[in-house]
Amino acid sequence: MIGITTLYAGRNTPSDGLRYGRQRTEGVRAQDIVTLRPPASARARRPVVVWNVGRRCNLHCVHCYSDSENRVYDGELTTAEGMALIDDLAAFEIPVLLLSGGEPLMRPDLFTLIAHARARGVRVTLSTNGTLITRAVAEQLRALEVSYVGISLDGIGATNDRFRGHKGAFDKAMAGFRHCTAVGQRVGLRMTLTRRNCEDLDQIFDFIEAEGINRACFYHLVYSGRGNRADELPPEVARAAVDTILRRAKDFADRGLAKEIFTVDNHADGPYLYLRLLREDPARAQEVLTLLRWNGGGLYSSGVGIADIDFLGNVHPDQFWMSHTLGNVRERKFSEIWQDLSDPILAGLRDRAPRLTGRCGACQWKDVCGGGFRVRALQVHGDPWAEDPGCYLTDDECGLTPGSRLREPVL
Repeated sequence: MIGITTLYAGRNTPSDGLRYGRQRTEGVRAQDIVTLRPPASARARRPVVVWNVGRRCNLHCVHCYSDSENRVYDGELTTAEGMALIDDLAAFEIPVLLLSGGEPLMRPDLFTLIAHARARGVRVTLSTNGTLITRAVAEQLRALEVSYVGISLDGIGATNDRFRGHKGAFDKAMAGFRHCTAVGQRVGLRMTLTRRNCEDLDQIFDFIEAEGINRACFYHLVYSGRGNRADELPPEVARAAVDTILRRAKDFADRGLAKEIFTVDNHADGPYLYLRLLREDPARAQEVLTLLRWNGGGLYSSGVGIADIDFLGNVHPDQFWMSHTLGNVRERKFSEIWQDLSDPILAGLRDRAPRLTGRCGACQWKDVCGGGFRVRALQVHGDPWAEDPGCYLTDDECGLTPGSRLREPVL
């Protein structure tokens, strides 16, 4: 996750401590500050845990990584099992528990689980399509002190409805946003950038401003579930999309609008942002490079700073990597699974830099980008250490010379 507002626009945001090892509160509203102790290093941080609390979903999105449908799925963790899981996560001192799906609001005991997590001191966020957020639901989320509600919106009007596979999904999501803002629930927008919706990007930023939304995350596509590589943006379009995000985020900051803007799932955004700043503001560029190096990009993402627990209790390196299971929380505690490096994939992810091959292995930004998103390499090349096919940087930008992309890894 790349903090565009912090890095490019030069404005502090609530979660800087977790992401960049510093917590500056100037210009951040007191009620928004994330009160987490910054980790000693990015490598040492506990993972943000994504828990897919249920697979069922009332929509049918074209890019759904869990391939969810509106039907009952068997074998999901019970309420008691979920509470035991939360107890372990609390004892393990994870920074954030992100409840996802499917559509998490379709799980009948969701509020019971949230209440238990909050009672144990766990910071809870929710990832939802927003269509089920009534005024009463928003009030309950606010009362339970859910830190943040992320609502997926993948275009304006009919574009979103086509993406979501449901006519009227945009209007219902709009209502969800408005119910949250009306009750003071912190809410943000989540958008996956694809060929189907990229033309709506400026309209999305207009929407963010008009609706008073204070956070937005723009995801690069990961090919998982129904997510199809055919929908991925060509490199030149991806660069243009990132340029739009940079421009609009800086405009918000320059006008004093307190918005957190992030890009997600492509760590190439870090060096791309730095190279642009190097042309525009060299002094700030060096400060930003220091923050990017502390964060480490992909070096400390999947299997380090992010983890996934699926509907059945299986633990994965991230929510897009359900093809590889590290263990099951019904058999062992998550904390034990996460610290057991007998699994070669998990051990490799904890020390991935020398294993990287191809362009990623030879790239000059390995300590900033960290080889990007490993599961994307696996899905395309069949090798988790191969180059990330989602990288849109040129060979020149990567500092590659003829033949350098063929370098073998050091194991």
